[in-house]
Amino acid sequence: MTPTLPNALTLIGAGRMGGALLRGWLDLGLAPANVLVIDPAPAADMQALCASKGVALNPAPPYRAADVLVLAIKPQMLDTAASELSVHLGADTLVLSIMAGKTIADIAARLPAASAIVRSMPNTPAAVGRGVTGAVASASISPLQRNCAQALLSAVGGVVWLDSEDLIDAVTAVSGSGPAYVFLLAEAMTDAGEKAGLPRDIAAQLARATVEGAGELMYREQETSPAQLRVNVTSPGGTTAAALGVLMADDGMTELMTRAVAAAKRRAGELSG
Repeated sequence: MTPTLPNALTLIGAGRMGGALLRGWLDLGLAPANVLVIDPAPAADMQALCASKGVALNPAPPYRAADVLVLAIKPQMLDTAASELSVHLGADTLVLSIMAGKTIADIAARLPAASAIVRSMPNTPAAVGRGVTGAVASASISPLQRNCAQALLSAVGGVVWLDSEDLIDAVTAVSGSGPAYVFLLAEAMTDAGEKAGLPRDIAAQLARATVEGAGELMYREQETSPAQLRVNVTSPGGTTAAALGVLMADDGMTELMTRAVAAAKRRAGELSG
């Protein structure tokens, strides 16, 4: 199916993630005249982007009903913003949420005119077009609306559709919070390199480049599992094997990451409850 772009899209909230999505949509070919951005305190770069591209930013009402209403506000703002969102809703409006912790039921309760809802969880590499988003749709979404949501979300990276909304907290724990885990890995490698005798700036350069390169290799070698890629660079009895003996011990990286993801999932559930 050919990707479907909306004729009228309203973006509520143009912060870091909302702004990344907007840039992705414009690069994808969404007509600037078809976009309306509402943000009470837009950053200077967002003001400049809208001005340069001809995107309407905080125009005075009345507003037309949107084909797609994108909620990119902080979740705690939904209650106060809900009363002002109804003017953007039409009979067939798709509501696309990137709000953490707000369920489809939460959104439907506050926007009773909305029936077609997609809840999604993108991550911060969306800012460079290399994000990944977990998404789940309400039962009433049409194939055309799902196709539209796919097009909009894939403008900033990959999209994984979930069969159950119950899986969103796990998505949040793995990919939503995941970039921080990778940044911590680079930070830890830098610290370890410095303790091994390298000047800190060189250790940092090596750690960053290694994480970047390994990530790019995984991206290009889609048919090869991370486990096999690890085996491919591990010579028996060599230096990498010595390091992996520590990292893969019973209390090593796998156990630590399992506990970390469980903690993040538990907290995601608490925030959405």
